[in-house]
Amino acid sequence: MNQLLRHLLFLPDQASTFAPMSDRLHYAIFLAGIVVGGLSFGAGLFWMIRYRDRGEPTTPRIVGGPKIEAVIVGVPLAIFLIWFLIGYHDFLYATTPPADAMDVYVTGKQWMWKFTYPQGPSSIGTLRVPLGKPVRLLITSRDVVHSFYVPDFRVKQDAVPGRYTQLWFQATELGPHPIECAEYCGLSHSTMDGSVEVMDPSDYQRWLATQQVGLAERADGTPPRAPPGARLSLLGQQVAQKRGCLKCHSVDGSAHIGPTWLDLYGRHETLTTGQKVVADDAYLTQSMMDPLAKVVRGFDPVMPSFQGQLTPEDTAALLEYIRSLRTDRLGQTPSKEPAYVPRP
Repeated sequence: MNQLLRHLLFLPDQASTFAPMSDRLHYAIFLAGIVVGGLSFGAGLFWMIRYRDRGEPTTPRIVGGPKIEAVIVGVPLAIFLIWFLIGYHDFLYATTPPADAMDVYVTGKQWMWKFTYPQGPSSIGTLRVPLGKPVRLLITSRDVVHSFYVPDFRVKQDAVPGRYTQLWFQATELGPHPIECAEYCGLSHSTMDGSVEVMDPSDYQRWLATQQVGLAERADGTPPRAPPGARLSLLGQQVAQKRGCLKCHSVDGSAHIGPTWLDLYGRHETLTTGQKVVADDAYLTQSMMDPLAKVVRGFDPVMPSFQGQLTPEDTAALLEYIRSLRTDRLGQTPSKEPAYVPRP
C-alpha cells in the first residue's frame, strides 16, 4: 500500500528513516481529505435531490438531534486529533538527533552548498555520509536566506545568515540523492543544487582517510601532528586566540569576564531575565552575533558583536572548539595550553 500510494502521489524514493513517517502523515491527510470531500459532495447531492422544490408552499423545518450534532462535531475533531498525534510524534523524532549523530557543517552561499567535516575535509556540492549512520547538519548562510532540502529524505531546513539551524537524517539507501534550495535566493536559485552521496561505511572511512592525508600533504608534505578529528577544533582555537575570545573566556573553569568555555556546550544557563537556555549551537552562534540578546546571569553585558567579522567557517570552528572542551568528551579536564601545535 505504501508503494502504491507513493507512486500515485508521484513522491520521490524513501531513502531515510524519516521518509516513511512523513509519507504516512501525507497519506493520512490526503485520504481523509478524499473521504471527507466525497461524503460532503454525496450529502450535498442527496439533499439537493431529496429536498428539491416540489411546488409546496413552505419548506418543512428540520431539527437535528444530539446524536447528529455529536457526529458532525466528533468525526472532524477525531480526524484532526489523529493528524495531530501522528504529526507530533514525527516532529519529536525529526527534531531530536541521536546522541551519536555525526556532525557536518553546511554553509549556503549564492549559489552553492559547502560542507565541512569536523575531521578537516570540506567539499562543495556533494555531501558524503555513511549508510545507516545518523547525521546532524548544522546549517547557516553566508549571504541571504536559503533552504536546504533533500526530497528523498523528506527533510528541509532554512539556512539563515548569522544563525545555525539544524536537521538530522539517517540514510537507508546507497547512491546519490539530490539536494535543492527550497527558498528563492536570487537569479540563479534554480541552479543551487547538489547531492548527498550515501556510501558504504567502509568506503566512507577510506574516503575520509584519503581526504585527511590530502590535507596534510597540501599543508607541508608531512603527516598531520594534530590527532584525527581535531582539525576543525584546532582551527577554532586559533580563531579564538586571533579574535581575543580567550581574553574574556577561560577554558579551565576559572572565573573570568565571561562564562568559562569548559563544559559550556550543552550546559543549562540562567539568563538575567530568569529564563533558562541550553548552550547549543544555535544559542552559542547567537551569542557571537548578538551577545546582548541573552546575557547570562552574573556577567556584565560587555561582549562586542562579531556579526560580519566571523565567516561561517570561523563560527563552525569556534563551535567545534567549544564542544571539544567538554570533560565528558575528553575524559579529563583540558589545560590552558594546547596539547599540540600546528606546524608553521
